[in-house]
Amino acid sequence: MKILTEKFTTQHNTAPFSQIKLEDYQPAFEANIALAKAEIDAIINNPDAPTFENTIEALDFSGEALDRLSSIFFNLNSAETCDELQKIAQNVSPLLTAFSNDIALNEDLFKRVKAVHDQKDRLTLTPEQATLLDKKYKSFTRNGALLPEDKKILLREIDTVLAKLKLTFGENVLAETNSYKLHIANEADIQGLPDGAKEMARSLAKADDLDGWLFTLDFPSYLPFVTYVDNRELRKEMAIAAGKKAFQENEYDNQENVKNIVALRHQRAQLLGYESHSHFVLEERMAQNPEKVQSFLNDLLEKAKPAAQKEFAELNAFAKELDGLESLEKWDGAYYSEKLKQKLFSLDDEILKPYFQLENVLNGAFTVAEKLFGITFKEVFNIDKYHNEVQTFEVLDFEGELVAIFYSDFFPRKGKRNGAWMTSFKPQYIKNGINERPHVSIVCNFTPPTETKPSLLTFNEVTTLFHEFGHALHGMLANTTYPSLSGTSVYWDFVELPSQVMENWCYEPEALALFAKHYETGEVIPQQYVDKIKESASFLEGMATLRQLSFGLLDMAYHAKAQAIDNVKAFEKAAMDHTALYPDVAENCMSVSFSHIFQGGYSSGYYSYKWAEVLDADAFAYFQEKGIFNQEVATKFKENVLSKGGTELPMELYKRFRGQEPQPEALLKRAGLI
Repeated sequence: MKILTEKFTTQHNTAPFSQIKLEDYQPAFEANIALAKAEIDAIINNPDAPTFENTIEALDFSGEALDRLSSIFFNLNSAETCDELQKIAQNVSPLLTAFSNDIALNEDLFKRVKAVHDQKDRLTLTPEQATLLDKKYKSFTRNGALLPEDKKILLREIDTVLAKLKLTFGENVLAETNSYKLHIANEADIQGLPDGAKEMARSLAKADDLDGWLFTLDFPSYLPFVTYVDNRELRKEMAIAAGKKAFQENEYDNQENVKNIVALRHQRAQLLGYESHSHFVLEERMAQNPEKVQSFLNDLLEKAKPAAQKEFAELNAFAKELDGLESLEKWDGAYYSEKLKQKLFSLDDEILKPYFQLENVLNGAFTVAEKLFGITFKEVFNIDKYHNEVQTFEVLDFEGELVAIFYSDFFPRKGKRNGAWMTSFKPQYIKNGINERPHVSIVCNFTPPTETKPSLLTFNEVTTLFHEFGHALHGMLANTTYPSLSGTSVYWDFVELPSQVMENWCYEPEALALFAKHYETGEVIPQQYVDKIKESASFLEGMATLRQLSFGLLDMAYHAKAQAIDNVKAFEKAAMDHTALYPDVAENCMSVSFSHIFQGGYSSGYYSYKWAEVLDADAFAYFQEKGIFNQEVATKFKENVLSKGGTELPMELYKRFRGQEPQPEALLKRAGLI
C-alpha cells in the first residue's frame, strides 16, 4: 500500500505499475482520502481571513495523492481490468462519491470560498485565477451547497447510487462484448474477407485452441466481418449480436440501469433548481442551454437529411443492381458502402492498408507535431508500464527539456474496453516554482500484427490515431498554473477541437508523404491514392452526419426534460425516428450499450462532436489558407488553444487564435452538404 500513498521515486515521477498489487488499492484509497480530508480541514481551520491563496488555490492543490491514485486505478479499470479490479471499483466508488460530497456540501469550507468570491471585484486576479475562483464557487453551488440539510442528504444518496450504476453499466457492456464469439470452420462462409482479417481470425481461434476462424465483437474483428463477408446471414448474425449487447434480459441487461440513471440525473438536477439534467450540464458548456443544442442539431439535420436520403436511395439502388436486394438492412450498410466506394473511387481499405503500418503512422503523428509545435518523441525503455504492449516515450522540446511522458496502448485485449480514448496519469501544473509535466496516454483497439504481417491500419484507424493524438497534444502541451484547469479540463464542447482538427492532416499529400509508405517496399503512397482519399472524404457524408445527429438527439431526448420511460427500446425508436434510414431491428437497442452517455461523461454532450467539427473545419481552413505547416498559425493554435486548457472561456481563446468566431459554412462545405 505504501507505494500508492507516497510520492513515487521513479524517474519523472511515473507510476510504478509493476510494484502495485491489487490488494494495495483499497487501503491506499482509504489512506489518501484521509490525507485529502486533513488538507481540507487545514484550509477550514486556518485562523487567517479567507484569501485567494489560502482558500481557492489551496483547495485546487489539495488531494493530489488521491487524484493521482484515482487516475491510475480508473485508467487501468478501462485498459487492463479483471474481475478483482472491478470489485474494488465497486467498493471504492461510493467512498470517492462520499468524499466528493463531503467537500461539496461542507458549509464551513463553502463559507470561506464564498467570502473570497464575494470580494472578487476588489481582488487583482489574473484571467486564470478569476476562472478558478468562479469554477470553485460553482463547484459548490452546482453541487448542493445552498440546499437545506435534508436535501443535501438526498443529493449524497443520489450521487452514490449513480456512481455505482455507471460502473455496472460499463461492466455489463464489457462482459457482453467478451462473451460473444463466432466460430467459423468452413472457409467458404467467410468468402470476401481480406487475408489480413482472416489471419487475425485464425490467430484468435488458435488462442482459444480452435481450428478455423474466430470472430468477436471487438472492433478490429467485427468491422472487417460486416464490411467484407459475402455471406449475408452471417453478417446479420454478427450485426444483431453487436446490437443486442446488454439487451438480452440476462444478468448483464442494462435496461433498468438506463431508466434509473436517467431518472436519478433528472431528480438530481431538479433538486439543485434546474429544469433538467441538460439544463444543469449545459450551463457549463459553450452551447449554454438545451434549446441552443436542439436548434444546432435540427439545423444540421435539415441540411444533411436530403443528402442522406439521396445517398441511401443510391446505395439501395446499387445493392439491388448488384445482388437483387429489395431492401437494405443494417447488416448490409457497411458491406454495400464499401462495394460502392470501390466502384466509384477504385479505393479499397485493403489497397491502402499496406501504406499504413502502425509504427509509421505513429511516427508520422510525431513528425507532424514536431513540425507544428517544436516537440520530439523519444522511445524509452526504463519507464514502468501496465502491459508489455504499451510503449513509453519522453516528449522533449528543442532545448531537450521534458515536455511530457507519453504512453501508447494500441491492441484489443480481454481486459480492455472497446473504442479509443486519451487519458492522463498525471496532470500538468505549476507549484512552488516547478512546472510539473504531464503523463498522457492514448488507448486504442487497432488491428494487431499477425504471424506474417505487422499491424496495418485501415484509413479509419489512421484518423482515429491522429484524433486521439490531438487530445494527447492538448494534455502534453498544457501550460497552466492550476491542475483543475490544465490540458483537456475545458468545456466539453471545446475538448474535441484539438482532436478533430488533427485528423485533417491525414488527408493532406504533404503530411501523408511523411508516413504513408508501403511496409514492404518503402514506396510513398501514390498520388492517385491520395487524390482518391481526398475525393472520397465526403463519400456518404450525409448518412454519416445523420447517424451522428441521431446519437446527439437520443442523448437530448433522455436528458432535456422529465422522462417516464416504460420501455427503453420504444423510447429510443421514437427519439431516433426522424433520422432513421434502415428498418428497425427488433432484437437490437443502442441505448443499453451507449457508454458515452451512460458510463462516460457525454450525457447532454454528445452533440459536441458535431459542434467541435464546426470549430475544427473553420480552424483548419485557416491552416489551409496559410499553409498546413505554417509556423505562425501553429504557434497561435499552441499558445491560445493547446497550452491554455480551461483558463478562459473557450470562445475567447478561439477568437484569439482565429481572429473571428467559427463559421459553420466551413463544415458544410467540407462535408459536401453545400
